[in-house]
Amino acid sequence: MQTINLEKLEHWYAHHNEKELKGLRILFDDIDPLIHKLTTDFGVQVLGESKNDIPIYKISIGTGEKRILIWSQMHGNESTGTKAIFDLFNFLSGSHEMEEIKTRILQNCTLIFIPMLNPDGAILYTRENAENIDLNRDAVNLKAGESRLLRNVLDMFKPHFCFNLHDQRTIFNVKGTTNPATISFLAPSEEASRAITKGRAETMSVIASMNTLLQECIPNHVGRYTDEYYPTATGDNFQKLGYNTILIEAGHYPEDYNREKTRKYNLFSLLQGLHFLAISNDYSDYKSYFDIPNNDKLFFDIIYRNALVVEEEVNKTTDVGVLFKYKVVDNELFKFSEVEKLGDLKMNIGYVEIDLENKPFKQ
Repeated sequence: MQTINLEKLEHWYAHHNEKELKGLRILFDDIDPLIHKLTTDFGVQVLGESKNDIPIYKISIGTGEKRILIWSQMHGNESTGTKAIFDLFNFLSGSHEMEEIKTRILQNCTLIFIPMLNPDGAILYTRENAENIDLNRDAVNLKAGESRLLRNVLDMFKPHFCFNLHDQRTIFNVKGTTNPATISFLAPSEEASRAITKGRAETMSVIASMNTLLQECIPNHVGRYTDEYYPTATGDNFQKLGYNTILIEAGHYPEDYNREKTRKYNLFSLLQGLHFLAISNDYSDYKSYFDIPNNDKLFFDIIYRNALVVEEEVNKTTDVGVLFKYKVVDNELFKFSEVEKLGDLKMNIGYVEIDLENKPFKQ
């Protein structure tokens, strides 16, 4: 299995990633000027508008026979994939030291991107759109206009492969390790039995290729997301319709709450997947997909050990697990902490752990 040269890729990224996009909250106003700066190699079209009349773009590049559809931010508060897409746009334009990889992708693939499917949710920093619809659970009913736009592109373009870009919470670790699941992959199921169909095997083969590269740079930080079948989910339904769909879940990297390191590995995953698709039609190596450990849920952002708390008017010493949450106030994103669990957390891990030594816990 041929992987991209990691040393060259690291060097390219350090100099050419899209530095105008930073942080967790990425809005349409952040990406719009960058879209207008794209070179003439890209085709840019407004697909339609969100419920609140914000444009949703379709961006295309490449002339190859293999058709690939990539979208991000169908959950408005999951922006790492959007940042990685604009890093990828920089890779696919201009001349640089990885010209051979770029040329191979563009000659053998036709790529369509929807870099922000849910701009209304991005403003509110919510999963749902302005109508409180989770677009990732709207693949059957298609109640949301944004869901219909995506489905129309799917029906017209008929991609051989789709990349569905999401973020996952900081709670996930790679099972059997104390490492956060920085990137997790999923080959969605087509029905409840989770059978390995031809399409799923092809999807697993691409993921196996991406994992091979990531193990070189973040070994044991890659997980496998649950393949439980969700009848209304986008990936499951697209896979069922015959459009191979790969989910990339961008997770946490130590001390990287703005997901700037994670976006790099998100990009590396995308590039390796596209490179694999550009050079190969051999999908026989799907079994190594199952070598990727499952995700587990052991992490809290903070664990207070031996905290004195009051429950039902009785003092007790216990552990307190805290998670960070986010909320938009006056158009600014604020982070706050919230108690998620009280009890014996000796099997859990905190990114930060504080021993209160039987002193009172205060939120």
